[in-house]
Parts: sequence; C-alpha cells; structure tokens
Amino acid sequence: MTLQIRSKDTVADGVVSLTLARPDGERLPDWTPGSHIDLVLPDGTVRQYSLCGDRWDAHRYRIAVLRESAGRGGSAYVHDRFTPGDLVGVGGPRNNFPLVPADRYLFIAGGIGITPLLPMIRQADLMGIDWQLLYGGRTRGSMAFAEELAQAHGGRVRLVPQEECGMLDLASWLNEPASGTKVYCCGPAPLLTAVEEACAAWPPHHLRTERFAAAAQAAPVRRAPFEVELRRTGATVTVTPDVSVLQAVRRAGAEVLSSCEQGTCGTCLTPVLEGTPDHRDTLLAAHERAANDCMFPCVSRSCDDRLVLDL
Repeated sequence: MTLQIRSKDTVADGVVSLTLARPDGERLPDWTPGSHIDLVLPDGTVRQYSLCGDRWDAHRYRIAVLRESAGRGGSAYVHDRFTPGDLVGVGGPRNNFPLVPADRYLFIAGGIGITPLLPMIRQADLMGIDWQLLYGGRTRGSMAFAEELAQAHGGRVRLVPQEECGMLDLASWLNEPASGTKVYCCGPAPLLTAVEEACAAWPPHHLRTERFAAAAQAAPVRRAPFEVELRRTGATVTVTPDVSVLQAVRRAGAEVLSSCEQGTCGTCLTPVLEGTPDHRDTLLAAHERAANDCMFPCVSRSCDDRLVLDL
C-alpha cells in the first residue's frame, strides 16, 4: 500500500508517533493486537513497527518510532525527514505476536516495547479480562504513552522509571507461576532475557515475547555446504557458508518475499517438506521448532545434507 502521513506527534523524549491513512480515505486492512507493518522508506530501506492505535478504526494506523542513535538510519529518517502529507510505502499488517486467550494477563514493557502491548490492553479491557502492566524506562519522559495509561487504568499500571525507581523487580512479579496467567513482554534484549530466566519455572507457552532486533545466536550446527531442493520447480541449489538459504533459493528462481532478513519480522516463512532446519530466528516457539515443518530462510540453515522446501 501507499499511505499518507496524516499526523506526526512527539509522544516522549526521542519518540514520535505517525498516523497513516489511505490518500483516498478508503478502508485499511484489518489487524489484531500484536500486529506490525513494514515501513518502506524512499531509499528502499524497510523497517517494522508495531501498530499501537485503535484496531477498530478502519481508516487509520498508528505507529510510534524511537530514534535509535546506533541504528541503521531508518528511525532517523522518520524523525528528521517525514512530515504530514508525505506518502510512504507500507507492507502488512502481519502478526507474529498474537494475543491468545487467558484468564489473566501480565504485560511487561521496556521502553518502546510498550507499542504492541497497547492494543492488547485495550482488547483485554474490552473482553473484561483482568490484567496488569509493568512498564519500565530510562526516565519518565522517555516512556511513551505512560501518563495516559496511568490516568486511564490507575492501579493496573505500574510505571518504573529507572532514574527514580531502579530496575524492574521481576522476581516479585514472576517468582511463582500464576495459574491461568499469560505473560507478554516486549522491550530490549536484556529485559527479554531477564524475563525468560524469571519465568523458567512457568509452564510451557505461558510466556510470549517479541524482539525488535535479532537475538545473539550460537554458531550454525553445520559449517559444510548443503543442498536445498525446491519441490515445486524441481530445482536444486547448493547453499555455501557465505550465503543464506534465502539468497540461494532466489538465485534458483524462487520468489520469496522478505523484509528484515534478520529472522524477526516473519515475512519469509517457508514450509519444510523434508530435512531438519537449523532454526536461527527469534520468532518460532520451542514446539514450533520441534515440528520442523517451517523455517525462516533469511537466517535459518540446515542440520542435514539436504532440505526440501515447498517452493
């Protein structure tokens, strides 16, 4: 889609929100809490941002963008160059972080990680499901949407600016598994790691996380080249250590959509028909990896001499 920036607002220190709509005012594709869109910048750069507006508003999308001083330039372009009225390419929406049914939710946000949780909070409210939010940030001024959350929801929201309160006390929130509770966490990698460690005793699938950047990975299982067969075309291509599976299958003529090419956006999900993938993404849950029936070829590789993909 080509959408128009209808408004641009500063919502925290270093964070701007964009409201996007079709130039002709027509309806936008529906989405669900946890969804993100691809923003295609004029130079072809693609970045993913969580939708954080009202999912019931059929004519507007809202995203919030943190200026990343050590980033690759995408957030700087949004902050410095975009103005209301500009047109921008948009892909999606897609959802790799869906809100699943639960008796109760505990939402944990770090900084800009609040964005995918905002529609989840609205959904839980709409459905009358109990929830709490633990929201940390460097300073109170850097925590987007913090005051409106506190004013709207009172005691359900615990704001923890690090300069005032120190680090999040995860142990007191997560030390004992809570029956019927699902934990949703989004934020910087150290927070996600700490939450995963704190939830180690919780039953499987009770914690769901979303990363904005690829997690550190161990060395590939296999260093040697391997073959990938494209079942639909019958082509076979050799994947050497210096190229990704995605690059190799594209050279063999497969048309595979991709975006982040870091295993975080979910665009290039591909069915696996034979062989065992070396999963190196940050999206698939443990039971999904164990099934070995799909992979993200932008980062994942093979444990075997041969993989057969549904391409």
